[in-house]
Amino acid sequence: MTSTTGPVLVGPKPLTEDEILAVARRDAPVRLTEEALAAMAASRAQVEALAASPTPAYGVSTGFGALATRHIPAELRAQLQRSLIRSHAAGSGPEVEREVVRALMLLRLRTLATGRTGVRPRTAQALAALLNAGITPVVREYGSLGCSGDLAPLAHVALALMGEGEVRDAAGALRPAAEALAEAGVAPVELAAKEGLALINGTDGMLGQLVLACHDLARLLRVADVAAAMSVEALLGTDRVFAADLQALRPHPGQAASAANLTALLAGSAIVASHRGPECTRVQDAYSLRCAPQVTGAARDTLEHARLVAARELASAVDNPVVTPDGRVESNGNFHGAPVAYVLDFLAIPVADVASMSERRTDRMLDVARSHGLPAFLADDPGVDSGHMIAQYTQAAIVSELKRLAVPASVDSIPSSAMQEDHVSMGWSAARKLRRAIDGLARVLAIEILTAARALDLRAPLTPAPATAAVVAALRAHVGGPGPDRYLSPEIETTVTLVRDGTLLAAAESVTGPLS
Repeated sequence: MTSTTGPVLVGPKPLTEDEILAVARRDAPVRLTEEALAAMAASRAQVEALAASPTPAYGVSTGFGALATRHIPAELRAQLQRSLIRSHAAGSGPEVEREVVRALMLLRLRTLATGRTGVRPRTAQALAALLNAGITPVVREYGSLGCSGDLAPLAHVALALMGEGEVRDAAGALRPAAEALAEAGVAPVELAAKEGLALINGTDGMLGQLVLACHDLARLLRVADVAAAMSVEALLGTDRVFAADLQALRPHPGQAASAANLTALLAGSAIVASHRGPECTRVQDAYSLRCAPQVTGAARDTLEHARLVAARELASAVDNPVVTPDGRVESNGNFHGAPVAYVLDFLAIPVADVASMSERRTDRMLDVARSHGLPAFLADDPGVDSGHMIAQYTQAAIVSELKRLAVPASVDSIPSSAMQEDHVSMGWSAARKLRRAIDGLARVLAIEILTAARALDLRAPLTPAPATAAVVAALRAHVGGPGPDRYLSPEIETTVTLVRDGTLLAAAESVTGPLS
């Protein structure tokens, strides 16, 4: 992959969401700042002084976890570090996505750059070199309990830094780490005292996935408003309930933003105008239409809370033991993943609920008893054709899965390390299921948009709002309009891609301006 982004400077200051995305998804290079190099050199001197002392210091001259009571002689400490990484690189299962591993590596590098971990500058520089060479250590799905950090995932990265294990090179080929490092001109690191712990004792895996999820969910919540607006039109709903004065009676900021989006998206709709007069006998719309801002808005507010927690964690230096600014090396519990785990679990709840509401709107468009004049299942010849009947089944299956994924991982705890680590966060597991949930939400919204676009076409000669019409036009550049049944799966997958890459959102915003 080739970077089109300038270098991201990594130092003691927190990284931003945009910087993490640039490195994780766009292969932006990284560069350690002079401030970072100086901070690491200063704290390293403290660690080396402790290593030379006859007094045992955890992580420097002792074993780890439940084995911390053993004092390790100086001649065995290099072996101690190698053994730590080799034994902790015990992950299993499918490979974790490249962008997740790159985010994890970047966030660990930033913690090293704070000077609070005691690693040598050259060790951090080697990790930066791996990122810049596009070398991605193979990290497995299972292995982290989210306490003492994401130990197994980070250990797989540290193993590659030592020139061991497997990696994917810049072209994506699976190769031995030693071979890929040699080709890239990166010398394997011989870990010194304390460095093994410093490379693996952090929340970087779950935090990286939280940052990526927050970015993706922010876009999908705007897409959810687009889908809802299209469905309101398709089902001959009203836009009056989205009025700002009504929303102000319940001043949740996310709700106000969502309602404003819906108002903008529906502005100028001939379909909405067609049933606005006194001849319309309908009193109110179903909840899945009328309450869209309340649900999608609450999801926005939950997302803002998650971003606040992420910002705090991005400003943290998580390690154990940690080198304090006054030179002490102290054990602590900051590696516990609970703060991140809770919001990862929290986000999975609105993801499931937004998808559930989307599926209900889709089902309504397919039901002749509730669709206000649309053909059964939007079929060309109902009975001969099935239209979007099974597309809704697909939505329903995903929504059911999302409800299971909304069950929190962080309420569980499995003791480990001979009861030394007797309470864990399960934050990595919360992150993994949130990624799957966000993928499911994108698919559910895509099916609603695909269905609503077909319904809007079937409302002709009435025309939709300019914004929703632009979405239909953008979709029609890739997916055909109403007609006899055809192979539907490729059209769904195409729409999913257009949702994920922002094409449909951009079409709407070309009329409305940026949505909130």
